[in-house]
Amino acid sequence: MNTTEYNKDVWDRFVANKVRWTIPVSKKEIEHAKNGIWDIVLTPTKPVPHQWFPDLNGLKVLGLASGGGQQGPILAALGAAVTIFDNSENQLSQDRKLSEEFNLNIKTIQGDMKDLSVLADESFDLVFNPCSVVFTDNVKPVWKECFRVLKSNGVLMTGLINPIIFQFDQDINPLQLTYAQPYSDLNSLPKEKLDKLIENQETLEFGHSLTEQIGEQLKAGFLMTDFYEDDWNGEKIIDKYLPSFFATRAIKR
Repeated sequence: MNTTEYNKDVWDRFVANKVRWTIPVSKKEIEHAKNGIWDIVLTPTKPVPHQWFPDLNGLKVLGLASGGGQQGPILAALGAAVTIFDNSENQLSQDRKLSEEFNLNIKTIQGDMKDLSVLADESFDLVFNPCSVVFTDNVKPVWKECFRVLKSNGVLMTGLINPIIFQFDQDINPLQLTYAQPYSDLNSLPKEKLDKLIENQETLEFGHSLTEQIGEQLKAGFLMTDFYEDDWNGEKIIDKYLPSFFATRAIKR
């Protein structure tokens, strides 16, 4: 199965069904951002510290797998020159609608996050990548491409998923260790569970190890400068035991 194409179709349907991660920011949030009042997230609930960002006025920002009109319009309202790169055309349409309505001049490009060949070397100051590498089978080329398109001293901010959560069968309470690393929905789940995911038109995910998520960033040439953890804010059973998410800030040296 081509999971890139499959997940693209799922995200297109998510937009039509108004799933949480496809709801764009409001007019009020954009107006607040223009007045310097704003927050955006890399993970579900915890806002990214403002000190993580360089001066955004005129900054060239790549929102990588960041379609949906949730982060790009805020960054554009703060004065950044924003390009949104996403696999889902319907997600990109959310950014275009807000860009046209509020004259934000956001550019959009449809494509696979592992291949940024349409973008020139050293063309961005910041890559902003909310939790999304979970939808690709190989993160190594993602980090390499991020490094390539960033200018010297450019910043990579990314939201990541704690790989241990994929080892639990979260349909069982109390949680039970069930699946081994490396994890993928395609190869780790019993056939009946995989078939159910596909029948329900859910995304197919990959539980990348810490070596893949952090170690490969470092091997690509990044220097990690900060880190924080996040959870579902009590929405999930797993929150009782450990944080499901973390965010990293790294720079190109």
